Amino acid sequence: MAKPKPSPRKAAPPGRPSQVRLIAGLWRGRKLPVADREGLRPTPDRVRETLFNWLAPWVPGSRCLDCFSGTGALALEALSRGAAQACLLEFDQGVAQQLRCNLATLNDQRGRVIQGDALLQLAQPAPERFDLVFLDPPFRRQMLARCCELLEANGWLAEEARIYVECEKELSLESLPSNWTLYREKSAGQVSYRLFQRQP
Repeated sequence: MAKPKPSPRKAAPPGRPSQVRLIAGLWRGRKLPVADREGLRPTPDRVRETLFNWLAPWVPGSRCLDCFSGTGALALEALSRGAAQACLLEFDQGVAQQLRCNLATLNDQRGRVIQGDALLQLAQPAPERFDLVFLDPPFRRQMLARCCELLEANGWLAEEARIYVECEKELSLESLPSNWTLYREKSAGQVSYRLFQRQP
């Protein structure tokens, strides 16, 4: 009698990462699990490496705000490289819980996760001002301009804050605050990423 064939392993859905790898710093090479959610996409390693090369002089000791945290790749990378603190805003409850678990795994007290709508959070007066802000909202949902407006209007930004913006390539950024000066920009595939510096 022929042996039954083993069931093939179910392939992971394309485009959904199972873990995120930290590139440099205290946790260099560390891999952390990512919640299984459709559309969840970490900033690619190559883009993160470029971004943190741009940010190198300002990360140590900085206060960071990650507005659409997702996998937490940007905030965790900043903490790994010496940021003083990071606040991670995440809408999805399960994703937020995974972020808390990852911070606990790293045994790090500098990061805190706030679960809820980022735009509702930013509509409140800021509890403090942040030196580095990461903006990587869900694509094609017209959230970026409003997010930038709220950051500026409600006191979330330090006088000379740096703001990272990752968005779909075709999105117009004409409505960004007039006191944000473009510092660096690049594209990768269908994604554009830019670093702005706020002028006091």
